Amino acid sequence: MYLQRRNRITRRSEAIRGLVAETVLTPNDFILPLFIDEGKDIVYEIPSMPGYYRRSLDKTLQEVRELWDLGIKSILLFVKTNDSTKDNTGKESWNPDGLMQRAIKAIKDAVPEMVVMTDVALDPYSQYGHDGIVDVKSGYILNDETVDALTKMSLSHADAGADFIAPSDMMDGRIGVFRKALEENGHSGVGIMSYSAKYASCFYGPFRDALDSAPGFGDKKTYQMNYANRIEAINETLQDVQQGADIVMVKPAMAYLDIVREVKNAVTVPVSAYHVSGEYAMIKAAAKMGWLDEQKTVLESLTSIKRAGADLIATYFAKDVLQLLG
Repeated sequence: MYLQRRNRITRRSEAIRGLVAETVLTPNDFILPLFIDEGKDIVYEIPSMPGYYRRSLDKTLQEVRELWDLGIKSILLFVKTNDSTKDNTGKESWNPDGLMQRAIKAIKDAVPEMVVMTDVALDPYSQYGHDGIVDVKSGYILNDETVDALTKMSLSHADAGADFIAPSDMMDGRIGVFRKALEENGHSGVGIMSYSAKYASCFYGPFRDALDSAPGFGDKKTYQMNYANRIEAINETLQDVQQGADIVMVKPAMAYLDIVREVKNAVTVPVSAYHVSGEYAMIKAAAKMGWLDEQKTVLESLTSIKRAGADLIATYFAKDVLQLLG
């Protein structure tokens, strides 16, 4: 049989497949989320995220040094705050001596070149577990009052030495307010990685276990996006870019690869995608049961996220992947 074109020629061996691979994972692709707790000498395995840990600051510094040596250049910080500091104003979030602020300073002292990104939302500081200030009578999350609080939080992170703030709250108009505040307060070099298309997803459950930050009532559907919508994601992302976002994010990743691609096609700034805790937990659970090969599944999953258009991937598997890649 004579064929003008034999497509299988470039699939003949692993070496050839590697030569013509269109999408390749590298250390530069990854952002590793880190969970930080008060106290000392704490390494707590999160039950719903087997193999992943919440650490005290001293243990976090050890981990960050190891991550840098491995080739990870960016981390995204989340903190678990004591219940005694939680209220409906979020004032602990801009405490210059708060856990987040101390963590930023300590990490930048320990590994100055590490790119430190910080979560900006009120849920770790809220007595109600919501990302904003609650109108107690109606239960509604107040937009403008929340943006005011988050602006103070963002400036405190910048003061502590953060390279990027990463607002995950999904309040309207906050990116423009943050950019203006950063410029006016001597932080023109601090970037904004906006969670521009963050969906109200069931895949966040293990994360909320990790930080004890599940909403105390209701859900987050009045501010996080409806997973049925696509055009809305593009509109919100374009607005964030216009307001000054340096990087935009789609969250979650695996169930939203179509959104990742559409956002990538719509903007000229870098696009990140968050491979979230539920996506991590599903792979871990299936691998534990012997239904999937964990290493192969992780590599295929993360490659698909990059292939869809993500320039950066926030994933709990980053350390594992770099060890696999050698």
